[in-house]
Amino acid sequence: MKLLSIRLIVNDMKQSVTFYEEILGLTAKWFTPDFAEFSTDSITIAIGSTRTMQLFGDNLVVAGNSSPMIIEFLVENVDQEYVRIKNNTPKIIQEPTTMPWGNRSLLFSDPDGNLVNFFTPVTAEAIKKFGLNTIV
Repeated sequence: MKLLSIRLIVNDMKQSVTFYEEILGLTAKWFTPDFAEFSTDSITIAIGSTRTMQLFGDNLVVAGNSSPMIIEFLVENVDQEYVRIKNNTPKIIQEPTTMPWGNRSLLFSDPDGNLVNFFTPVTAEAIKKFGLNTIV
């Protein structure tokens, strides 16, 4: 089994895709007005409107009301990313903070309230865990 994709269900496609284009520095590939994707070397992040859920059945999900989860991105320098995105982000939940497990973490939400974490390993143990050579 291989995890290939995460799909976010959103209320406003244009707003959400624009948000992720800005924070990821990537351009979305639109397949329909209700479905777009961002592809990286490790995973695809799909964005689907609430209308796409009708294909699976009635009343399955309402955007922003799912169980708690955090979408995490390993970044080169979390402090630089914070400066870059802080004015374009609906809500910063936690400014860059070094966590007890050795990552420096920035937690914020997307337009639908989904949690997003940008992190940079900063301790020797965390750096080793992610196969990095040096502290960023």
